Amino acid sequence: MSETSKPHSKPLAKPISKPEAEGDEVEASRAPLLDHLKELRRRLIWAVASILVGFIICFIFAEQIYNFLLVPFENAAARVRTGDLQLELIYTAPLEFFFVKVKLALFGGIILAFPMIVFQLYAFVAPGLYRNERGAFAPFLVAAPVLFAAGASFVYYFVLPFVMRFALNQEQTGGDGVATIQLLTRVSDYLNLVTTMILAFGISFQLPVLLMLLAKAGIVRAKQLIGFWKYALVGIFAFAAFVTPPDPISQIILGSALMGLYGLSIWGVMLVQRKPEEESEDTGKA
Repeated sequence: MSETSKPHSKPLAKPISKPEAEGDEVEASRAPLLDHLKELRRRLIWAVASILVGFIICFIFAEQIYNFLLVPFENAAARVRTGDLQLELIYTAPLEFFFVKVKLALFGGIILAFPMIVFQLYAFVAPGLYRNERGAFAPFLVAAPVLFAAGASFVYYFVLPFVMRFALNQEQTGGDGVATIQLLTRVSDYLNLVTTMILAFGISFQLPVLLMLLAKAGIVRAKQLIGFWKYALVGIFAFAAFVTPPDPISQIILGSALMGLYGLSIWGVMLVQRKPEEESEDTGKA
């Protein structure tokens, strides 16, 4: 057979070198990363947009909201002060009250957008969860805003009246050569007090949600929390001293409330914690 009549053999495929294979792996991992970043950007846009809408709404009604926050102060003054002494707040800079309303609107906007922010966080992590994990996580999405609202209500209806009555009781009425000492609060100082306490109590009231999620994941158990209560007591009151204004009244109230929530969390952990046979099944599968 002549050379011209020989069948042409199929050329062998060029072997893929190691650098090329590593490059393909990098490209393959880059695509999911970009998808995750795009999804994160979309969720952040929704969260920021909801805060912006809440900010606009709260800024329109900023004065009404501020007057609503003044009600505990006014009730405390009506109880403590006698005579014609009326509650007065001051501001010492020309634009102080305007910026107070801006700050109040931003704070209110974040609170109004809090359910949307939590939902966007859940929507971002949900695709990476199993169906049973999504079902277990969903109730806590409802519990978190409810507990935050409970903490804010506790501040408004109990803590603020108590703290302001205590502050007003330090006043001194004049007469017989004694100076008059009266509380004149700046509008910004009162707002800082209210927002700090609402944030401190609202975030602290998330303790049952946090511990129950950890129990659901098998990280903590009720028996551990019961044995840890002495250390929790020290940590809770240290946390209360750090996040509340520098007065012992609010610190003691927050610390006591957190200890009550800690006890409630132990009961909740008993309900949701994983059973030993479930943990042994997971270990066997691994």
